[in-house]
Amino acid sequence: METARRVVVVTGASGGIGRASAIALGREGDAVALLARGEAGLAGAAAEVEAAGGKALPIAVDVADAHAVDDAAERVERELGPIDVWVNVAFTSVFSRFDEIEPEEYKRVTEVAYLGYVYGTMSALKRMKARDHGTIVQVGSALAYRGIPLQTAYCGAKHAIQGFNESLRTELLHEGSGVRTTMVQMPAVNTPQFSWVLSRLAHQAQPVPPIYQPEVAARGVVYAAAHPERREYWVGGSTAATLIANAIMPGLLDRYLAKTGFQAQQTPEPRDPDQPANLWKPADSSRDFGTHGIFDSKSSGRSYQLTASHHHGAVAAVAGTVLAGAAAAATAFLRKGPR
Repeated sequence: METARRVVVVTGASGGIGRASAIALGREGDAVALLARGEAGLAGAAAEVEAAGGKALPIAVDVADAHAVDDAAERVERELGPIDVWVNVAFTSVFSRFDEIEPEEYKRVTEVAYLGYVYGTMSALKRMKARDHGTIVQVGSALAYRGIPLQTAYCGAKHAIQGFNESLRTELLHEGSGVRTTMVQMPAVNTPQFSWVLSRLAHQAQPVPPIYQPEVAARGVVYAAAHPERREYWVGGSTAATLIANAIMPGLLDRYLAKTGFQAQQTPEPRDPDQPANLWKPADSSRDFGTHGIFDSKSSGRSYQLTASHHHGAVAAVAGTVLAGAAAAATAFLRKGPR
């Protein structure tokens, strides 16, 4: 059997952050199992992983089905080998005011966007713990800390993942386990979800600017998979700003989002009444939407914050050198006195 440097599972791999991450991992030479529901999206993603230099294994599965997820994990280990890294990305959502969401819809979002992470982690952990080796990456969001209007189901799921992951991490630390888990908090990203999420908004849904391309998010995922010792990573300056502001002045942020959050999440164009909805069935069964959404012209392919985050040591050294130089200059000035 052809060997690869790592065996990696990515859920939600047919589009957006999951697909960009799978391609980036393929570029690393990894064998990547792609889990998603849409056959066309999976086929397109698998072809891109192979073109990038990786080995792809597409598996059609609904992450809300715990047994199906575990069967998929068993197939991965049978066909590719022991799983080294498991990346949870898959989600669905509803863009709507809370009181316009049906109970069944809310339940479905929770089963996919939260319990899907739980089931994936269960399947990965029972195999990794037996070997005392492996990494689980939970792809989160700034909305894991900061709720915004029109996304109660999604924000609730991301908050739940955050608490779940922290709890699991403390258990693994207590056991002295060799398995690592880390979380990557994402900014607004230009993914196909805005063209296929169930929406009851009057206008076309959009990410709250600034918007980043999926490849930026993927760089964060790939780095976290290789450096899981840190409990959490932030991607994008907007994520850092949001989380810091929420820690300092959450009440003020409530009022700001109440005033701006509705308009910021919609374009001036009316919503297409024929837009597909992937809540109950995949939107990409017969059509491959690709990695990017429809906001390429508004999206950035770089993040200076992400680069700095991945090079803390170098940034700290430069900052220390600058501060030391400033201190030396100030000391010399005080000794000589003003001229």
